Amino acid sequence: MASKVPRFYKLSSGYSLPSIGLGTYDIPRGETANVVYEALKVGFRHMDTAVLYGNEHEVGQGIERWLQEDPETNKREDVFYTTKLWNSQNGYENAKRAIRECLEKVKPLGYIDLLLIHSPLSGPRRRLETWKAMQEAVDEGLVKSIGVSNYGIKHIEELLGWDQLRHKPVVNQIEISPWLMRQQLADFCKSKGLVVEAYAPLTHGYKLNHPNVLRVAKEVGCNPGQVLIRWSLQHGYVPLPKSKTVNRLQGNFDTYNIELTPEQVSFLDQPDAYEPTDWECTDAP
Repeated sequence: MASKVPRFYKLSSGYSLPSIGLGTYDIPRGETANVVYEALKVGFRHMDTAVLYGNEHEVGQGIERWLQEDPETNKREDVFYTTKLWNSQNGYENAKRAIRECLEKVKPLGYIDLLLIHSPLSGPRRRLETWKAMQEAVDEGLVKSIGVSNYGIKHIEELLGWDQLRHKPVVNQIEISPWLMRQQLADFCKSKGLVVEAYAPLTHGYKLNHPNVLRVAKEVGCNPGQVLIRWSLQHGYVPLPKSKTVNRLQGNFDTYNIELTPEQVSFLDQPDAYEPTDWECTDAP
């Protein structure tokens, strides 16, 4: 039954996205490379960072260490590396320059698997100018796929309706949890061929001791974090659990091996709740 959750999603660009990723926000820079390396050792193949996080270089170092450890088995094409352009890097010229800088930070990787616009906050003109630069990066082979983050329905409609669109967004990365389900937005994304990535699936720890989570964890025989990660997976999302604690990585990845019943998923669902634990800009102009 657990096999019902796919290990990969096929993106509209043709590439495969591993269905669990490691979020690297707020991991201390001095620890990032080792956490990424250890995550790869336990099975993670999807690493998510951003210019804002200030650790792109270190994430790249962790991947490079793993690749060099066993070059015959550990292949670059098996690792999916994502980064995001910050608001101040939006606009055509800014984005052109920023993309080169992002690639320079992880030069040994050779290319970026997925590049996202981190938020819609720079406004309509700069959003589309940024997308123009990102499309050119795909054409040049610097980036394989492009997408968005923190986009609401109107921002996605704006992009999909743009007369210069050549490479469609492949994902929208948004905060999703049982207390921030965003069902309408998530369903809209899926209907337009975007995979939904769920950041902060562990609610930054705020809900790990919620009675509903603890009850399901006891019933399933797993930890509360695994319950929330599995909830995302069974909703068809790509959760990006962050951990700077190496000994939690295996448990997070092992969420593939547990399963929630439909009743347990429904019990966790809180469709009327609105409790973001991070920033909210899906409603930006």
